[in-house]
Amino acid sequence: MEGDCLSCMKYLMFLFNFFIFLGGACLLGVGIWVIVDPTGFREIVAANPLLFTGAYIMLAMGAMLFLLGFLGCCGAIRENKCLLLFFFMFILLIFLAELSAAILAFIFRENLTREFFTKELKKHYLRNNDTDVFSSTWNSVMITFACCGVNGPEDFEAIPHLPYSSLERATPEACCQRELQSREGMFVNKEACLAGIERFQNRQGCYTVILNSFETYVYLAGALAIGVLAIELFAMIFAMCLFRGIQ
Repeated sequence: MEGDCLSCMKYLMFLFNFFIFLGGACLLGVGIWVIVDPTGFREIVAANPLLFTGAYIMLAMGAMLFLLGFLGCCGAIRENKCLLLFFFMFILLIFLAELSAAILAFIFRENLTREFFTKELKKHYLRNNDTDVFSSTWNSVMITFACCGVNGPEDFEAIPHLPYSSLERATPEACCQRELQSREGMFVNKEACLAGIERFQNRQGCYTVILNSFETYVYLAGALAIGVLAIELFAMIFAMCLFRGIQ
């Protein structure tokens, strides 16, 4: 009876570690996508220390979970007490680190508010100057998502014009409607847009557009994180039970 229980525990341990392995692979993939994404998000991440740190924490956690899932599966199948003890201690540290990261994300959530991005845009945006990383990134985001500023075109009224571009209007070119949402896309009517005719401008702010676009994925990421934490907890319990049961 005890042998059957130990065998059941071993395969449950393997199953839980297999899910940890998959969860780590997902986090690793998302972290790599955020860092190397060609649509411009890597510049936004690089410009914000909080996002920059969060992306690399996600990448590191994904890599460690990926490795731990693999080691846990091997430890369970081979019934290696040393490997199981190492697995338990390591996954406990990761579990505590993830809880700490979640608490810090909750505490510093105000750094990702509409007001924060509006302040940063008005402070650093240089309109159509694509040699500046911050401005080029914002232009790419506005073109890709067919939006304008954080709240709308009114965000740019308080931004001074470049000294060598006195003819520049309040609305940047990136806010003008295009037939195709890319830098190569033709303007619907560029002159009318820059003259302030609203029907040729993208009037909706990027904060709302991006929030709506990623709302489903945010809930999915949150559910995935909760699932990974629960699986880690059960994996630690099974690892210790299996460790105590191995002769």
